[in-house]
Amino acid sequence: MPIAVLGLFEAATLARFVRSEMLEHLPLDYVRTARAKGLREQFVITRHVLRNSLIPVITLVSLGVPTVFTGAIVTEQIFRIPGIGSLVIAAILANDTPVIMAVTFVFACLVVLFNLIADVLYGWLDPRITLG
Repeated sequence: MPIAVLGLFEAATLARFVRSEMLEHLPLDYVRTARAKGLREQFVITRHVLRNSLIPVITLVSLGVPTVFTGAIVTEQIFRIPGIGSLVIAAILANDTPVIMAVTFVFACLVVLFNLIADVLYGWLDPRITLG
């Protein structure tokens, strides 16, 4: 049940976003050109439309993964699961500043790590994006 709570919200948001991005890219000229060349519809969708639609989706995912970890704090308290959420709540109640700072630092590192992964994936999906 806790996994469903953490995963379904992000999955629903992601599905809606991917759908809207795909619908936004389908009527564009490069898709029409690929179809006119005689490419199979599956190839057009996966290679052209999906690849260009995933660039904004990567941003959503890279910011959503740390959100799942922070949402685990609340979810662990609701379902009474021992974990980092229990640790944070106990540290807050006991005014244990080093523990609170350590957990906050770990979550900040997660945000930076997933933003780095997103930047690398941008370059892989769209060759026009370079480091220079």
